Amino acid sequence: MKSILLNIFNGRVVSPWWILLIDLGISANAFVLAFILRLNVQLTAYSVSDMLIGGTYVLTVYLVSFLLFGSYRGVIRHSNYNELKLLAVACFSAFVFLILSSSVFEWLQYGWFIVPRLVLIFHFLMTIVLSFTFRILVKETYSSLTKKNTSTNVFIYGAGDMGQITLEAIRSDKANQYNVVGIIDDNANMKNVVLHSVPVFSWEKALRVGEAKQIEVVILAINRITVKRKHDITNACLDKGWKLKVMPSVGNWVNGISNQNQIRDIRIEDILGREEIRLNQLQIMDGLDGKVIAVTGAAGSIGSEIVRQLLRFSVRKIVMVDMAESALYDLQQELLLSHTDAPFNVVLADITNAHRMQEVFDLYRPQIVFNAAAYKHVPLLEEFPYEAIRVNIGGVKVLADLAIKYQVEKFVMVSTDKAVNPTNVMGASKRICEIYIQALSQLKDVKTEFVTTRFGNVLGSNGSVVPLFKRQIERGGPITVTHKDITRYFMTIPEACQLVLEAGFMGRGGEIFVFDMGEPVKIVDLAKEMVRLSGLKLGEDIDITYTGLRPGEKLYEELLASKESTMPTHHEKIMIAKVRQYEYVIIKERIKELLLALKMENNEHLVSRMKELVPEYKSQNSQYSELDKQMIQ
Repeated sequence: MKSILLNIFNGRVVSPWWILLIDLGISANAFVLAFILRLNVQLTAYSVSDMLIGGTYVLTVYLVSFLLFGSYRGVIRHSNYNELKLLAVACFSAFVFLILSSSVFEWLQYGWFIVPRLVLIFHFLMTIVLSFTFRILVKETYSSLTKKNTSTNVFIYGAGDMGQITLEAIRSDKANQYNVVGIIDDNANMKNVVLHSVPVFSWEKALRVGEAKQIEVVILAINRITVKRKHDITNACLDKGWKLKVMPSVGNWVNGISNQNQIRDIRIEDILGREEIRLNQLQIMDGLDGKVIAVTGAAGSIGSEIVRQLLRFSVRKIVMVDMAESALYDLQQELLLSHTDAPFNVVLADITNAHRMQEVFDLYRPQIVFNAAAYKHVPLLEEFPYEAIRVNIGGVKVLADLAIKYQVEKFVMVSTDKAVNPTNVMGASKRICEIYIQALSQLKDVKTEFVTTRFGNVLGSNGSVVPLFKRQIERGGPITVTHKDITRYFMTIPEACQLVLEAGFMGRGGEIFVFDMGEPVKIVDLAKEMVRLSGLKLGEDIDITYTGLRPGEKLYEELLASKESTMPTHHEKIMIAKVRQYEYVIIKERIKELLLALKMENNEHLVSRMKELVPEYKSQNSQYSELDKQMIQ
């Protein structure tokens, strides 16, 4: 029997004309039932001919209404609220017309078309009930026949819009493995409420009844929640042995569509981030409105997120520049799928090639430049300082000089906390970039506003510790940590890019903006948290091993050098670093000499020049530590 019904349901969609015929049949039967009810109430004689004439008239009016509103066009097995509402509107419109016309006919004494008002009321109510019942019965029968046996009992955390969307997404997906047995909400007004046939619990009660209900998964579906609260929920779920999953907010739905497949495992970024940064949207909107914007390093973690956030504003064009061919292609395809009308151009180019970059500036005439292009891996650049100087310093110089030449309005450079009292080549190269950018902004005839943003490590970015730990956990370990006491400041990729946007339009030129990074995180604690989120036990399923500090690596990062102080801004999480000023003429000449030296000097001589430019640069755990001793002598 089940297979026969499935064949019927899964066959071609029933013609809308058949649905219209069924609706008319329901209406006709409702009319007969209405007369039976009416006669039982008033016991007055009524001829069969009058009933047939009246019935024909009523059915004609309902037919016209069904045709006008198109209430028969929906696929019955997929009926939803909007289709039921349309049917109700069609029936109500017919009912109102019949009531009014009946009064008119009564006044004109056209007895054949007068239908008792009580019959019309009974008929309307029964037509609505029977039509709704028919659709819901077909929908539920189809749902029951196609629904697979679910094996995972879940709680949805959040009874608001996101929670209800999540419940609907789960119920609509016939292949899902979830059986929602409860909804959790902290609102006291929701106590003992049943929402869409699912009971609502407080978090405390959910923890008590979860074992009895054999809960395996909790799905977090809340638009706004503090990071601390999210962390507490995560710990409680892990203690209970429940998996915690997350329903992305509306802005992060894939292609803007909600479905069960978007429910994902909670990530370390979800519980290590800080509270949501509140941007000055109007200031950013005014700054970006109708502008041509170039983003260098656009295919990287930071650059690609800057592009995604820029697409939220009414920019004229985004020019995405990168030398990584595959990554740039992937970003292009992603944007073509999610932003079909996005005003962007892709440029495959190396920022160190002055001739090539001049062609880009000459063609697109960017008004704002976000420079996120840089080499950033500390151990690699410690081994190859030539590339750090060529790309990080040489590339910034090319872009900054072109920004002045083409009168770019804003030039925003992404820097790093490793530029503060640098202990490695990478940090020193970024500090030299900062110095050059600041020196340019002191020139009186320069119209470009040069701004630098400085922040810590970015969770989940290419080459960061989080993807490394994930790979090591997937392989069964061990997880490698360089030192048991090593700490780092962290922020999420969206946070970092929001800082870049906010600071870019907060600055007036020459500022180095630093971010309130909160408390530093011990890397070993990060590793332990990731192990817990993976459902593994440290020491049993996986181990942590210590490998020793890498060349140039610090135990602790800093956001401000010891001789620096900060000034507040209107944003409580963003400050301006007060740093030592450098003469442009001197810095320009020293950097020119450094770049020319790339053609003839070895690594030691190149690093020595960097140390002369940045006196606070002291190599740590590095082959270049001997240079510091020589400079002291």
